[in-house]
Amino acid sequence: MGFSPWAQWRHPEFRRGAREMLGITLGISAWGLVTGVAMVKSGLSLWLALLMSLIVFAGSSQLAALPLIAGGAPLWVLWATAFCVNLRFVIFSAQWRLYFGHLPRWQRLTLSYFAADLNYVAFMRRFPDPRAEPEAQQPYYWGGVALNWCAWQLPSIAGILLADRVPTEWGLGFAGVLALLGLTYSLLSSGKSWISAGVAGCAAVAAYALPLRLNIVVAIAAAVAIGLLLDHWKPDAAKPELRA
Repeated sequence: MGFSPWAQWRHPEFRRGAREMLGITLGISAWGLVTGVAMVKSGLSLWLALLMSLIVFAGSSQLAALPLIAGGAPLWVLWATAFCVNLRFVIFSAQWRLYFGHLPRWQRLTLSYFAADLNYVAFMRRFPDPRAEPEAQQPYYWGGVALNWCAWQLPSIAGILLADRVPTEWGLGFAGVLALLGLTYSLLSSGKSWISAGVAGCAAVAAYALPLRLNIVVAIAAAVAIGLLLDHWKPDAAKPELRA
């Protein structure tokens, strides 16, 4: 289907995508609010904080970069940190390519701007088979990311404007982590996924002392490696559509 915002908006899958993200928007909003407050309290001007929120739109890398900005770190350190924190999106994009790889480049670039962790998890739960179904997948994606973008940007902007009245000691950022954990838990449907998740958690803790949050990359690599090994040793039964 060609891209038409009106057609996407009216499609039932758009509403389903938004509805399935609705339960976790409270955590996303709390996370966005804390990030907005942190940007101003780290020394960014009001307009620079607004610009960073709207253009970067990546909470983890924003929070990782703020103490470096406040400390006057070199620009290359900022770029390297943001790159490492967001390396997981390379893996997400490799998986999303199976669903959206046929789209024109400008559409794929637009999709990539709105992509987020929780949208990836919700999308893969809704469409577990890696094959393109543009009639349903694009509206579902847009429904989820539209709600996610608003749930993040509006509280983030509120946090920027009300930074002096919201103490960071509230610890609201942890609500976003809890939302991510809750959704991830629903995807652990097999022994292999539980083992991979456990290995990733152990690797992240063991490598916590690495700079630039490289422990995230180590955890992803460990989970992928153990997943591939488990698939090699004990492959899943062939799916019905693959049979002759």
